[in-house]
Amino acid sequence: MNTSNNNIQDFIRAKLEILKNWLFRYSRIIMPVVLVLCVAITVAIAIHANGRKDTEEETAGTTENIDIANMDVTVPEVPLEKDAIPEINELVHTYYQAMVEGDTDTMSGLMYKLDDTEILRAKETSKYLESYPTVEVYTKAGPKENTYMVYVYTEVKFRDYDKAIPGLKTYYVCQNEDGEYYFNEDGEEDEDILNYIRELNLQDDCVDLNNKVAAAYNDMMAEDEALREFIIDLNAEIDKNVGETLAREEGSGTASQTEEAGETAESAEEEQPEKEEPEVIVTKVKATDVVNIRSSDSETADKLGKAAVGDEFTLLEERANGWSMVDYEGKNAFIKSEYLEASETKEANAEETADDGKETAENDEPEKQTAQADGGNAGAGGTVTVKENVRVRASASEDGEKLGTAYVGEKLEVIMKQADGWTKIKYNGKTAYVKSDYVE
Repeated sequence: MNTSNNNIQDFIRAKLEILKNWLFRYSRIIMPVVLVLCVAITVAIAIHANGRKDTEEETAGTTENIDIANMDVTVPEVPLEKDAIPEINELVHTYYQAMVEGDTDTMSGLMYKLDDTEILRAKETSKYLESYPTVEVYTKAGPKENTYMVYVYTEVKFRDYDKAIPGLKTYYVCQNEDGEYYFNEDGEEDEDILNYIRELNLQDDCVDLNNKVAAAYNDMMAEDEALREFIIDLNAEIDKNVGETLAREEGSGTASQTEEAGETAESAEEEQPEKEEPEVIVTKVKATDVVNIRSSDSETADKLGKAAVGDEFTLLEERANGWSMVDYEGKNAFIKSEYLEASETKEANAEETADDGKETAENDEPEKQTAQADGGNAGAGGTVTVKENVRVRASASEDGEKLGTAYVGEKLEVIMKQADGWTKIKYNGKTAYVKSDYVE
């Protein structure tokens, strides 16, 4: 009998040892899942017992809640890792060196979906690049095996400017059948992958890195007027040269290219009447999450209260810096635009637009001046600056036709910044759309 018991105990010990080794080996996978489940249970109990909890953040939603409610893939809370994957480091450094040298063949081999216009722009930009003296690579595991989100901090040195300028680029890196990594700029991933990437980018360390770089860049711009003029002139020069090259190529194209150009011109003529249609003005918005209401358009401004999901406000102004001015208890107040959506709209006509402009000038001149200082009104006539290369599309959808790419530093003429996360712009004489996250 004792022998039998000993055998059973030995068997159990052996199984426990196997389980311990397995848990240790796969702890990086298991622990985030366990944590997510624990958080989900805790949140469910808290909601049931106490209602929705107030927080000091702009929104009370958590990444874990979003993952479990809306996604098939769990987004683990793991820290950014610097220089963690040698193959990806090599990919990044090779690509950035190719940008300096204007080696678009190498760039095309490393970047999936690099279109002809982007290749032309890369060639033109390389004429002004001197070097990337600093290239730092940070990674987080992506939504699929052997995929990564890669955050590249750089300091770029231009030939005609004596200071290195900071910047941050985000890439989705995948692995091909040969086990080689590449930048995936397809932009046509399924919704689960896109949600995963969005939530990963909203994790605290990613936001902190982005804010740190943005603050350094903005400080340089604010302190150095020569730099601001240099960036504007540089982008204008590159745009002009790329446009001239495209025009020459079209002029010497084949008959089919000529026919295509003709069709494009006809399409443009057909679309022309759309410009005369009245603009849709958002008059009321409602909160999509619990969000702070502040006294000015800054996360450090005084908090006047909190908006609950579904709370509705009269929209007074939607600014290009990502904030909306609303009527709150009879006073002007501000809420982050990304946590609002349109609940009531109307069509504008010339008379209404003129009246609105007059009323704003008479009754809200200080707020108008503040908006101009922040980079212009998000309405017609204003501009936004591209803070990260972004696709320009024919409709406000990730499935919309791609019209081109807007590059960092470009100024885009704004028609309207919409509450659905898209900004309506004028692009090459046409109405187009870009994701609001990529402009400011």
